[in-house]
Amino acid sequence: MVKKKKTNKKDKIPSKVKSYLDKAGISHKILEHKTVYTAIDAANTLNKKFSEIAKSLIVKADKNYYLILLPADYNLDTEKLKKVLSKSGNKEIKTIKIPGEKIVDSALKIKAGALSAFGNLYKLPVIIDKKLAKINKAIFSSGSLNHSVEMAVEDFVKLENAVLDNFGIKKKIKIEKIPQKKVKKTVKKKTNTKAIKKVKKNKK
Repeated sequence: MVKKKKTNKKDKIPSKVKSYLDKAGISHKILEHKTVYTAIDAANTLNKKFSEIAKSLIVKADKNYYLILLPADYNLDTEKLKKVLSKSGNKEIKTIKIPGEKIVDSALKIKAGALSAFGNLYKLPVIIDKKLAKINKAIFSSGSLNHSVEMAVEDFVKLENAVLDNFGIKKKIKIEKIPQKKVKKTVKKKTNTKAIKKVKKNKK
């Protein structure tokens, strides 16, 4: 019997992303963490504010694809994004859709969960919500479920030649409350010891 080698459950940071950042010579930090699937998960795992986590989305505007970045606690306003893209491309955008995983895989060769925040690697224009640019440093997706990249937002904008504008809507995030078990209070009755002693004496 041949023993199977144990595989590490944690994946590695994509080599393309690592070499891309190394060649750029921009100061950054690779953060290793437990498996996360969403920007909200990343914020909770890394103990960071939602405003410090960049959420990455791919959108299809008419026939072209874009990489969109917003703070973790913001949703995309497609009508606002239409205006932003129409203005930046000098052409009116009619429809904006968030393509499914199969379309992204076939059109852009990006597998589910492997999307990084670095649009240049996919030859995609990067659009960043201005609210994300208000902070000094942010945490960006590396394309790994177990690694993220922390770097200055200003450096990221320059590296990706990103467009800054407003197109996000603040969303309400429900925090699940763990129900607490009801504690039964037991009331101890005080006994009148003096009265008991008197009764005992009378019996004698």
